[in-house]
Amino acid sequence: MSFLPHTDDERRQMLEVCGIPNMESLFADIPKDLSPASFDLPKGKSEMEVLTTFQALAEKNYSHLVNFLGGGFYDHFVPTAVDAITSRSEFYTAYTPYQPELSQGTLQAIYEFQTDICRLLDMDAANGSVYDGGTALYEACQMALNATKRERIVLDGGVNPVYRKMLTSYTANLDIQFTTVPVSHGHSDRDQIFAAIDENTAAVIVQNPSFFGVMDDHSDIVEHCHKHGVLVIQCVYPVAMALLTTPGEIGVDIAVGEGQSLGIPLAFGGPYLGFMATTKKLVRRMPGRIAGRTVDRNGKEAFVLTLQAREQHIRREKATSNICTNQGLCALRAHAYLSLMGREGLREVAQLCMDKRAYAGERLNAIPGVELMTHSPTFNELTIRLPADAGEITGAMVERGFAPGLPLGRFYPGMENYLLVAVTEKRTKHEIGLLAETLEAVLCQ
Repeated sequence: MSFLPHTDDERRQMLEVCGIPNMESLFADIPKDLSPASFDLPKGKSEMEVLTTFQALAEKNYSHLVNFLGGGFYDHFVPTAVDAITSRSEFYTAYTPYQPELSQGTLQAIYEFQTDICRLLDMDAANGSVYDGGTALYEACQMALNATKRERIVLDGGVNPVYRKMLTSYTANLDIQFTTVPVSHGHSDRDQIFAAIDENTAAVIVQNPSFFGVMDDHSDIVEHCHKHGVLVIQCVYPVAMALLTTPGEIGVDIAVGEGQSLGIPLAFGGPYLGFMATTKKLVRRMPGRIAGRTVDRNGKEAFVLTLQAREQHIRREKATSNICTNQGLCALRAHAYLSLMGREGLREVAQLCMDKRAYAGERLNAIPGVELMTHSPTFNELTIRLPADAGEITGAMVERGFAPGLPLGRFYPGMENYLLVAVTEKRTKHEIGLLAETLEAVLCQ
């Protein structure tokens, strides 16, 4: 039934109860040119009818696209149990765990997430997450600058350009120098990186896989940097870490990345999840919350915030960063996802991504006028060169139901004809085939 007044008598009764002489008085403070043109409203609807009406309107804006977008954010499958667990009110209403006696569940969830990240990356310690991958990279830079008392960062060109833009934005008013080194066929250019390092260099930032999806072993870079007292920050794709050499294995000082691929669905800009992990030597410089496991006075297991004073979170002049409330619910989703997948499940997902990327490369490379960049092995992304502007071709593909990839010209001048295509375990052989057939049809127009 409807509770909205829609007859003259009902409107009059409503106005009397409110002590208002007429409908126009309700809008007296609104300029005439912005006031409603008419109060001749349709008859009120029930809740079910309203929902049905708005759902029909919303569907006019919805266009289902087969998603091959990547560049740091990926369309992975999220088990239904992740939603079921994280939708429990005990979790999604929890706020700041400063009172451990009231927050054991939240603190344990943070602790378990930290443990997951440490195990995945083979690092000593992790925090309870930050806002997103770009924020994590910035915070890692600040850690390196504070630890070394130097002012310069060498930045590999294969690092996600969105993150690099965030770095320059965050540090625009700070006395920090950035030197960006171009990649060579998607790989880190060792000679240029080594040449860029000087006595004022605090850290070198690399990414694995690179923004182009290229897999790289940065152990030689780590060794060279450490000989010169330079820290190494590595940005990683967490799903790929199930198969690739981990940051801890090669001696990386700070590992960061975007955790969206760990059970968080794609949305319009977030929420996302930035994870951070480091060595014991640097753990006290790590921002954000760190949960620890201990025992209470009765000898029972307990969880607390540790290694940091509360001032680090709430007093600007004492804080290592502005990270406080962070993305705790997103961290919980990541923990639920990793727990459900397990070590072998995550490896299976990673292998499926690689295998399907290989099949997509074969199909796309067979299209006349399309060239697959094959200089370096990639994880779940590949770069193709098109015979025309990638942005224009992408627009035509969207009209046919495909988000075919990320045009690289918007980030790398001179690569206007290049398209970055990402393939996850969700993309079927049929969908990959349709992508190739549709792209060929668009190119033949």
